[in-house]
Amino acid sequence: MTLVKCEKAEKSTYRLEFSVEKSVFDAACEKVYRKQVKKITVPGFRAGKAPRAIIEKMYGKGVFYEDAINDLIPENYAAALKEAGIQAVGQPEMDIVSLDDNGLVLSAIVPVKPECKIEGYKGLAVEKKVEPVSDEEVEHEIQTVRERNSRETDVEDNTPAEMGDVAKLDYEGFCDGVAFVGGKGENYSLKLGSGNFIPGFEEQVAGHVIGEEFDVNVTFPTEYHAEDLAGKAAVFKCKINGITKVELPALDDDFAKDVSEFDTLDEYKADLKAKIEKRHENAADAEFEEKIVEALIEKLEAEIPEAMFETETENFVRDYDNKLRQSGLDLKTYFQYTGLTLETLREQMRPQAEKQVKARLALEAVAAAEAIEVTEEDLAAEYALIADTYKIDADKVREFVDEAVVKADVSVRKAMQVVKDNVKAPKKASKPRKKKVAEPVAEEAAPAEEAKVEE
Repeated sequence: MTLVKCEKAEKSTYRLEFSVEKSVFDAACEKVYRKQVKKITVPGFRAGKAPRAIIEKMYGKGVFYEDAINDLIPENYAAALKEAGIQAVGQPEMDIVSLDDNGLVLSAIVPVKPECKIEGYKGLAVEKKVEPVSDEEVEHEIQTVRERNSRETDVEDNTPAEMGDVAKLDYEGFCDGVAFVGGKGENYSLKLGSGNFIPGFEEQVAGHVIGEEFDVNVTFPTEYHAEDLAGKAAVFKCKINGITKVELPALDDDFAKDVSEFDTLDEYKADLKAKIEKRHENAADAEFEEKIVEALIEKLEAEIPEAMFETETENFVRDYDNKLRQSGLDLKTYFQYTGLTLETLREQMRPQAEKQVKARLALEAVAAAEAIEVTEEDLAAEYALIADTYKIDADKVREFVDEAVVKADVSVRKAMQVVKDNVKAPKKASKPRKKKVAEPVAEEAAPAEEAKVEE
């Protein structure tokens, strides 16, 4: 391979020209011929035995050219990139410049990282807002734990069902006297108060006893998923086959001892509150960083090649596919269930992929502007973190993970910290001053309209 030309093109791309010697191209054609000759039938020759010259005479001299060129591109394109000192960020646009007795000359439009400029990244006006923990949140957490530790008892008398009980129901729904699809169930276990059924349904089951048959009258929500039922009145013919009482543990110190390492309920509640506060803090940090990223993207100046967005979108799709596979699915099955296609999935993921690309470029620009350095201590800490996350030896991580990639990630995180450390709280809008109403000037006492007549 010989690098013929390397010149900067428009919008963060380079145009490369590189040549492949005639002997190398001929050898590639011969290799393709030997691979494909078994599939080519030529009258007068046994299968796989037709001479190359005969095949080329029948189908044209260039019959093997396309496959030969495709075989040559990867290795020679990589060599051209290395010689030119260019790091591609996406697939190139390849073209044939010439093919003659001097060999093959190819051109490649190569997308590269754009030159980025960012100013004003210090002093961003971004507010971090941590929501206070409410008593309701603590009580909700406790209630969830109580339900997990509840005791169930089957009712064997005429005790009516209450909200919080589990009722085993036979039911069938009718609209205008006609049963509708999906409206029938047998021995369905419904926890009254769970909100799993149409609003008003569960409340009407409460109060009835085992063996009783009764009607439940409800109206489907106007935005119900089945359009033919949305907003319609319905009658459900119901019968209770069984009732299970759910007995929650008493809310006392013994409960706290059973479900935690604390001796008192107050200590347990305090611990729950601290954990919820931590969740709120983490959520606020995530939202804070998200706002910072959005502000940085607005300040980024760069001509980003389309290939970077396409590559990141494909990364998103690949990651999503991996997550599906971990749960026992794959993209093909997912598309069958959802009715989506690969193209629509790409469209859905494209906006976030674009944001990811811009955010990374913005932070890399900050790192460059700040001349951020990654020390050996930083690298060791990062390798140790990766090793701990994946439960492998740190030396193995160094062996398999490119140091340049690790350095880039650490540099970006340091850049984010620089920006966060210099954030300023937004100025609160001052309330408009009320205009001071001038007080009326006291008038001089007017003379009496009538003088008092002395007698």
